[in-house]
Amino acid sequence: MRISVARRAFFTFATCTALGLLLSQPVRAADAPKDIVDTAVAAGSFGTLVAAIKAADLVGALKGSGPFTVFAPTDAAFARLPAGTLDNLLKPENKDKLKAILLYHVVSGKIMAADIKGEAMPTTLEGGKLDIKAGASGVTVNGAKVTGADIVASNGVIHVIDAVLLPPN
Repeated sequence: MRISVARRAFFTFATCTALGLLLSQPVRAADAPKDIVDTAVAAGSFGTLVAAIKAADLVGALKGSGPFTVFAPTDAAFARLPAGTLDNLLKPENKDKLKAILLYHVVSGKIMAADIKGEAMPTTLEGGKLDIKAGASGVTVNGAKVTGADIVASNGVIHVIDAVLLPPN
């Protein structure tokens, strides 16, 4: 079946016009990737972590350009802390200790799950080292099991862990 020159020209024009309209549309904020903090908020299972980040005045830092890798304890992980521990850490007089604990969950750079093979010991923003092990039973960070990986944010990546990590002091 032969298509006339006029018909072919019309289809070409229509296709180019439609493509031009699509490409000229601005990227909406809802389409843009969220930063680490906004991604954690949107996930819905990191309410305690986000509250702690706010209490430690780390929101601005974790909204920075990064990239960061965050090993993020879930609300359930925070609930397993000994009774009163979280309430005590959230007190203004314990802000420095809370900040150190939270920064112990963050590594500079973007470490994807595929990058983890065998054992690694990256330095955290707190200054300590994490013991990351990948094996047949999965990945652990200082013994905490990674239960979700590669939640990509505009300024890094989040890996979900089932325990709160405490820096060795």
